[in-house]
Formats: sequence, C-alpha cells, structure tokens
Amino acid sequence: MTLPTASLARTHDVFNQSTPWADVNLFTTNLPLQDALRLHAPGLGVAGLTALGAEMGSAEMLTHARLANTHKPQLRTHDRFGHRTDVVEFHPSYHALMCAALRHGLHATPWSRQDTGHAHMERAAGFMLFTEAEPSVLCPVSMSYAVTPALRGNSAVWADWSKGLASTQYDPRLALFSQKSALTMGMGMTEKQGGSDVRANTTQAVPDGDDAWGARYRITGHKWFFSAPMCDAFLILAQAPGGLTCFFLPRVLPDDTVNAIRIQRLKDKLGNHANASSEVEFIGAMAWRVGEEGRGVAQILEMGTMTRLDCALGTSGLMRQALSIALHHTRQRSAFGKKLIEQPLMRNVLADLALESDAATALSIRLASAFDRKEKSEHEALMARLLTPVAKFWVCKRGSVFAQEAMECLGGNGYVEEGGEGVMARIYREMPLNSIWEGAGNIMALDLMRAVRRADAAAALDAELAPARGAHPALDRLAGALPLRVDAMTTEAEARRLAQDVALAVQAALLLRSAPGAVFRAFCDSRLSGDWGYSFGTLGAGVNLDAILDRALPA
Repeated sequence: MTLPTASLARTHDVFNQSTPWADVNLFTTNLPLQDALRLHAPGLGVAGLTALGAEMGSAEMLTHARLANTHKPQLRTHDRFGHRTDVVEFHPSYHALMCAALRHGLHATPWSRQDTGHAHMERAAGFMLFTEAEPSVLCPVSMSYAVTPALRGNSAVWADWSKGLASTQYDPRLALFSQKSALTMGMGMTEKQGGSDVRANTTQAVPDGDDAWGARYRITGHKWFFSAPMCDAFLILAQAPGGLTCFFLPRVLPDDTVNAIRIQRLKDKLGNHANASSEVEFIGAMAWRVGEEGRGVAQILEMGTMTRLDCALGTSGLMRQALSIALHHTRQRSAFGKKLIEQPLMRNVLADLALESDAATALSIRLASAFDRKEKSEHEALMARLLTPVAKFWVCKRGSVFAQEAMECLGGNGYVEEGGEGVMARIYREMPLNSIWEGAGNIMALDLMRAVRRADAAAALDAELAPARGAHPALDRLAGALPLRVDAMTTEAEARRLAQDVALAVQAALLLRSAPGAVFRAFCDSRLSGDWGYSFGTLGAGVNLDAILDRALPA
C-alpha cells in the first residue's frame, strides 16, 4: 500500500523537541548564586555580573564556544622555509572568548582592584558564569590569576609586567611585553617522570649572570603538561644549584627575540578541546629567578591554591549549566502523556541534581569569600586553607556523575555532539579535568591532612559550623564529631572520607543560611541522614520537590 503524499509529509514533521538553552541571562536565572553572594556580601553590586550573564547566555557566545571546540588548536612548529616557529593557531572564536574573559576581568584584575573588599568573590561568580558558556579558554585565564601574587617574588619583573597582567584589552600577538595591550601567563610544573611529585623534576637551571630583572639562568629540560603555550610568559620549576626553584620564563625576551621554548606536540585530550595543552622542551631557554633558590615547592603550593579554587568554581559552573539544560529540556518534551518534568521519577532526579548544584555553588562562593578576607582574619585564613582541598576534592568528584545523570535527562539528544543540545556532551567530557588538574583526589586528601595538623584547625571548623547548631539532628551529629575526627586524624587512608564529610557539613551549614528551608532539609535528609540511594533521583517521599525545582530555574 502506498501512503498519500500528505501522510508522508506529516511523518517528517519535527515536534516534541526542546529549543536550545540560549539567549538567557545566566545570572538573573541563577537564584542559588545570587543568594550565595548575598550571604557573604549583602551590599554587593551585581550590574557587572548581570551583564556577563546576558553575554555568556547569548546564542552568539554559545556559537563561539561550539566553534572553538570544533576547530581545535593547531601546532605549527616550522614555517615553509624550515625556520622554527613554535606557534599554535586558534580559531577566531577562541580569540573572541578570550577577549570577553579579559574584558570582564576574570584573569588578574582582583589583585589590582581591592576597593570593594569582594574582588575575589565577584571574580569567582563571573568565572562560574563564563564556565557555563565555555570552560576551556579559562585555563590561561585561571593561570594568569594564580601566578600574579607569586610573581611579586621578583620585584623587577613585577614592575614591568603587572600593568599588562591586569589589563582587560586582550592581545593575542606574539610580541615583546612592552608592545602589548594585555598579557597572560601560564605555568609549567609537571614532568613525565614525576607528575604531581614535582620534587622529582630533572629540568636544570644554570646561573647565567644578572641584569635588570635580577638573577638570570639558562634552562634545559622539559615539561610534560604545559597548558596554554601561547601565553606571554610562564612560571616554571627547575633544579637550581640550591634546589628546586621557581623561574619566570617569557616567550619573547627583553631584546625582542623568541626564547628557546620548543613545542613538541599538543595533547590529544578527552575534552577541553578549545585550549591547547602541550609538551615542551627547553634548549638553554632564558629565565629569571622568582624568590629564593630551593623555595620552588612553597611557591607552587601558593599558586596551586588559586587554581584549585578555580577547579571548584569551574565544576560548579558546569553543574549549573547541565542542570539548566536538563530543566529546560524536560519542561518542553513530553513522554507518556505528560511533560517530562511532570513525571514523578524525573522530578526526583531533577530535584536531586538541583540540591547538588546548589550546595556546590554555596561551597565554592564561600571559599572565594575566604580569599577576600584571609589577610584580615585568622579564621578566614584557616578556612581558605581547609576548604581549598575540600572543595576541590568533593565538588570536582561529584562533577562527572552529575553530568552523566543530567545527560540522561535528555536521552539520546544529550549524547550527540551537534547543535545546541551538544553542549551536554561537551560538559560531560570536560568534567574529569577539574578533578585531575592541579592535584587529583588523593593529592587533595593529603593536602587536607597537612591542613588539619594545625593546632587550631578543629576549632576553626567548629566555629564555621556553629551557626547551624540545632537546625537538623543529622547535621548536629556530623558537626559534633568532625572536630574530634580532625584532632584524631592520624592515617592517610581516612583522609578522603574526612574531606567528603567536611564538605557535606559545610555545604549544609551554608544552605541553612542561603537557601529555602525545603532545600536545606532535603539536603540534610538525603546527604547526612541516609534517606537516599546510591544514585541521583532517590530522594525520600517527604521532600518538597516543587520548592526545590522552582528555585533551581524559575519558569
């Protein structure tokens, strides 16, 4: 039997598909982020974040994100005449994204504008919003943020480079620092034989005299992970006569010649495709000492603290975007006679994801607030030290399983790469990076072990949780036990569990102060009381799903 032409046409009509999550303001629709900021900075002006939220949620920026990831960076080691060039070429959309990131001050600007008292927290919120659109380009942005305070260890270099590092006028050219409108910096620490164990580094630094930038050295060796090799300069670790030392390594030398940094190849990564990560060799490259010889580990730990904050922020931003896409999709797509979001099982899944995202945002912004206040408050300094490895460990660990569940809300549409829905696949591929970069889970657990050995660590944690006493019996039990566990912590094998429980307790205490009661109670009942299964979507029967979902993304 042959179907009529009209019937054939109807079978090809496209319906019951959601629209792309685009042309939305990522800040004004994000109540958890607004509430977290309000908790720690009640009078904070949000005009800049509102503008950033609109720009990052625009279809234009989402197109730039897609193109920058589709057309990956390309390494050009030589020109057609055989001259060594070591240039990485990027799609124009990469440069458009970098321009936006610097224009909104997501790199080193907090170090130059402390007037509000909330510069790091404002920047953290902006970093999260930008991550929702495209996280890869934030690698050089994050490193520029992290290395700036360490660079002060060489006052002469700092005097010449500080203005360019704080500039918001992106300049992608390979040129002398004094000829550029803005500068970016990267880091080169890990080598193939050591990874996180930087003390195993073999790269050598040989003294080569002194000049206007101080003690000069010649560097010979390699770096196994050298992210964003097109930055203007890098802080690296190398073995000097006095031990492992930090060095400033510019791509273009003061005499306007190119430094001997040889890019061997670009990494072929699971995700993070818009960003170039490379392997490099130094063939007598010129560098200047930052700080004292033998103090390299202490300086890299200081820089690592900043980038670990960004790992937590980045994962929180990706969680928020995945949740928003899932909610947007399920409000439009129908199955079995109802919108997906009206199906009881789907509502449970979405509400559970919303709780996780809300808690991640609260913890990440709390950590950023500690960075603003740690120079003036001993408690804030302690919380910055304790919560950095805790947030990096727990939030980033939750990222991958969160993205998988959010992708499942879209079904097959979430798994494909093309079109607006392809953002979910990109988020899933990106999630493991923040957990691995700047120290994987075990490194964070060990860092927490070092932090809790301070005599006042338990008291600081107790004070942090004090405002939540009496609010929920499960939180009281956990909060009451934690200081004793901190004091008694003697074995590394328990460090991961401690990091998890500190994260959950602090998240619950923060949600009490920044979220509706329904969110706080559901979080405590599920995460702390055990009324929860082994996957998302297993919240107990008494949870107010409506209140949680209404907060997650207002219709």
